[in-house]
Amino acid sequence: MIFIMILTAATACYGMWEYFRHQKNINAVRIRIMVNGTRGKSSVTRLIAAGLRSGGMRTLGKTTGTKPRLIYPNGSEAPIMRPGKANIIEQLKVFRRAASLEVDALVVECMAVLPANQLIMERQMVRSTVGVITNVRADHLDEMGPTIEEVARALSNTIPSHGILFTSEQTFMPLFNEVATTQGSQLVHVASDMITDGMMKGFSYIEHKDNVALALGVCEHFGVSRTEALRGMYEAIPDPGVLRIFTIHHYEKEIEFVNAFAANDPDSYVLIWDLLKGHRMRSKTVIGLVNCRQDRIQRTESLAELIARKFPADHFILVGEFTTPLLNKAISMGLPFSKISNMADAAPTEVFEQAAFLSGTRSLVVGIGNIVGFGEEILTTFTSRGKEIAY
Repeated sequence: MIFIMILTAATACYGMWEYFRHQKNINAVRIRIMVNGTRGKSSVTRLIAAGLRSGGMRTLGKTTGTKPRLIYPNGSEAPIMRPGKANIIEQLKVFRRAASLEVDALVVECMAVLPANQLIMERQMVRSTVGVITNVRADHLDEMGPTIEEVARALSNTIPSHGILFTSEQTFMPLFNEVATTQGSQLVHVASDMITDGMMKGFSYIEHKDNVALALGVCEHFGVSRTEALRGMYEAIPDPGVLRIFTIHHYEKEIEFVNAFAANDPDSYVLIWDLLKGHRMRSKTVIGLVNCRQDRIQRTESLAELIARKFPADHFILVGEFTTPLLNKAISMGLPFSKISNMADAAPTEVFEQAAFLSGTRSLVVGIGNIVGFGEEILTTFTSRGKEIAY
């Protein structure tokens, strides 16, 4: 009994010591920016960090998306090694690193999904001076939903107290403004119409105007000029999940492969389809390559709606771990069985051969659904055979 009492007291003391140490680390970082939202978090985090660096601010960035990374003040990167699944406690180590580097600014991607964890992330772990919410889409409905309005309310948990919130979201801007007001914060809505096509030509990959507009808005708030911020963004290492296109020559066929695995909700796909308008031609066979994950069961209905009603492809190849429910759901929504190849147990090379077989002389193969897991293997298999199209 005495041992248990001593152990309990020691644990409590350690917890208090850890709490006060973290508060000290928070206070050591003058500018704390947390990026939340359904899509684009990793890209916006990288763009903001790059813009601030270019403006002379000593900045540490941290992404959580496709591959978690620490982005140092000199622009170099280091992977974040995890012994198990992602845990929000990881942010404590990030703040220790930021304090030891004596940075001016820390830009972190929100890594919490559950509403309660998002609130803890903001109130206890980051206490952001600037918040960013990219958008609200129909994803993670099993954890934040079931309605998209509930997703918006969950995301609003990271709106800072007595700070400023930047967002490009339109539908739920009144909700965000209401929460920001109760938090004593200011809301700034950033529209992508401020971004010209000429400004986008500096990127070596396909970036979204909303992402660039948000990042520029934050950088300009801290006194970094648009020209200086853009220069840094052009030079920054892009996130592994960004939209990229590769040309593959396979015997007499030309295949354009699009890494759009981050598109797993209908709204995001519609935006990406518009970005691909220069690559869509009637003479091209369009193939949707859909990677499914067993731990993303909720996305099945969303992906089924996407391929059955939103994606005008000639054929779909289903790969990964959870293909049969997706196939059945898509067929129930009207997608002909003849347009689907279910390749759940196929190797990446077999998937490539099937895509090549289905292709005409010229084809557009678009990878969607999920990049984690088998998606990365598919991505490597296709991209290693081709050459990236520069922008």
